[in-house]
Amino acid sequence: MDLLTVHGITIPLSQDEVSPIIWQSLTCGSYEAKEAKWVCKAVRPHDRVLELGTGLGVITSLIAKVPDVQVWSFEANPSTATLARRVIDANDLGNVVLIPGLLAAGEPRTSSFYVREDLWMSSMDRNQGPYQCEISLTSANIDEFISDHSINVLVMDIEGAEKDLLGRSELLGIERVFLELHDHLYGLSGIREIMQALTGKGFAYDPRGSYGACVLFAKEHGLRAYEPEVF
Repeated sequence: MDLLTVHGITIPLSQDEVSPIIWQSLTCGSYEAKEAKWVCKAVRPHDRVLELGTGLGVITSLIAKVPDVQVWSFEANPSTATLARRVIDANDLGNVVLIPGLLAAGEPRTSSFYVREDLWMSSMDRNQGPYQCEISLTSANIDEFISDHSINVLVMDIEGAEKDLLGRSELLGIERVFLELHDHLYGLSGIREIMQALTGKGFAYDPRGSYGACVLFAKEHGLRAYEPEVF
């Protein structure tokens, strides 16, 4: 087993446990680089964060290193969740609750999840590309989880499922939403639906915490101190 360090996070992993593309991104330091740079704009000390799509737990670990933060993270792929658990433990993060499973809006329902060689391509979309296997998952209600755990920040990278979830959930108590958009799956019309849904819930696009497909929506009010851009 190799001991990699990516974005300051220790990753104990063997090359044969991930696809060649994932391994290359880890060894060259590009794995989830944009998310790693920008997610900390969304998370502040004392936040209670719900993350959907743990992946290998790299972003989870970065969030958990923010002082006095508590993190609950859901990963749909059981084998990926096992790797993420190892990463979280290797970084001695006792403030992370990792939950194999699925959160969705509305009543619990059973859905298909398609596991792909490149773990970041696994999703609920059968048409996204060739898959290794199909598993069935029964969702729990995201709004109930948010309420029960007093969540105030939502972070997600769930390969297109964000459109349905953000459109159908209430997100009561959430102050900030940080997500990766997947316009190759739902086009600009899908992005329009997401922005309209979040605007209707009182969120605004926050340019100071957004970069490309990694976007932050927030509910803050009032004027903000001027921060000149540094190029």
